[in-house]
Amino acid sequence: MAFDSLSDRLQGALKKVTGKGKLNEKDIENMMREVRLSLLEADVNYKVVKQFTNEVKEKALGEKVLKSLSPGQQVVKIVHEELKQLMGEDAHGVAFKGHGTTVIMLVGLQGAGKTTHAGKLANYMRKKHNKKPLMVAADIYRPAAIDQLETVGKQLNVPVFSMGTDVSPVEIAKKALQQATENKNDLVIIDTAGRLHIDEALMDELQQVKEIAKPDEILLTVDAMTGQDAVTVADSFHKQLNVTGAILTKLDGDTRGGAALSIRKVTGVPIKFMGLGEQLDKIEVFHPERMASRILGMGDVLTLIEKAQDAIDEEEAMDMAKKFKEATFDYNDFKKQIKQIKRLGNLKGIMKMIPGMGKQLNNVDIDDKQFNYIEAIINSMTKEERRNPNLMSSSRRRRIAEGAGRNISEVNRIIKQFEEMRKMMKKMMNMDERQMSRMMNNQGGAGGGLPGMAPKPKKGKGKGKGRGRRPF
Repeated sequence: MAFDSLSDRLQGALKKVTGKGKLNEKDIENMMREVRLSLLEADVNYKVVKQFTNEVKEKALGEKVLKSLSPGQQVVKIVHEELKQLMGEDAHGVAFKGHGTTVIMLVGLQGAGKTTHAGKLANYMRKKHNKKPLMVAADIYRPAAIDQLETVGKQLNVPVFSMGTDVSPVEIAKKALQQATENKNDLVIIDTAGRLHIDEALMDELQQVKEIAKPDEILLTVDAMTGQDAVTVADSFHKQLNVTGAILTKLDGDTRGGAALSIRKVTGVPIKFMGLGEQLDKIEVFHPERMASRILGMGDVLTLIEKAQDAIDEEEAMDMAKKFKEATFDYNDFKKQIKQIKRLGNLKGIMKMIPGMGKQLNNVDIDDKQFNYIEAIINSMTKEERRNPNLMSSSRRRRIAEGAGRNISEVNRIIKQFEEMRKMMKKMMNMDERQMSRMMNNQGGAGGGLPGMAPKPKKGKGKGKGRGRRPF
């Protein structure tokens, strides 16, 4: 994710003070120097960095911190609070109309992802808020923009209003609102035109669309990969259109993430959503507190729970729990479980949401393709073998390996770990809370994970080590 580098640097800086029983002014100075460099390298606005570090330093040097029993933890808490405040304190949803049609107008430069995020928003609002969206193709300049939105609409089964490239965006917006009223669409998302850079003609046109559409929300799509330019763009659009919120796109890419830490402070525009991938369900509400926790390696359990609720069917989960308890969990069930986990997204990103896991994952790469290999192995089993895991003789294992195109040692490892997982889950299902907590502490993070998901060392680190390592 965009914050990985910043996260590593900040955690490294804070580590220097968390292990100390007492702190002095020099300790704080050294830590703040590292924090300052971390933020500047992440492309955070210089003025924002200066104000942030001054506020953290002032609070960290307070008498309560220096004389507390755990001063390092107090400093981490201060940094967390300041990060949260920097990004906007609270999450902001869309301001829906009490009655009638809510209108969202998407604005931004060309290439920021407006059209894709029109689809993502429509999909999100339909699922989360039970809305009946209509998307409006008002970008008449970019080649194939209308076709792109119509393709997105077909993928999602969401209607798209378009009138071609010979009609003005103002007329398109006007007619679209009429159709929304007739068809009882309670949400209209207008995909407006962008430019490669801000110009007077673009702003004039957007002002006219705003005047006719009277949007409840004007959301600016900002490409996180543009760094400091993203803040400048946000500031310009806000001054001309009074933007109500931002969607930070491409946060899953190899970016420095500084835009997220600067936009709110510099412009006053809250970040409302963040785009985390190309798929049309890869959009999340931006929660400053959760993001601050992620950056500092504290995990993000609430988002993890929300993702699990979206991806995992409750009845299936109850059925799975029963099978674990009765030790009837088989390879068919395991395949279903893999598909559910794949729906959650990138495995390493998911695991980083678990408190304490971030640091353990720093020196390893986890290859999500392993899921495909496990599925190939399961698909090579006969129906009877999938239903009865006890049938796995040596000859069957060789046949399965050949059918899946995988090494026999890989098949053996997955079968072994599958059996270990079955035993562990049966044991856990019959434990009380205290026994489970004690067992998890004794496990120390090793063992009981997903079969086949052994992380591999990063290139250049631990060469030759890690082969056959057990998964998380």
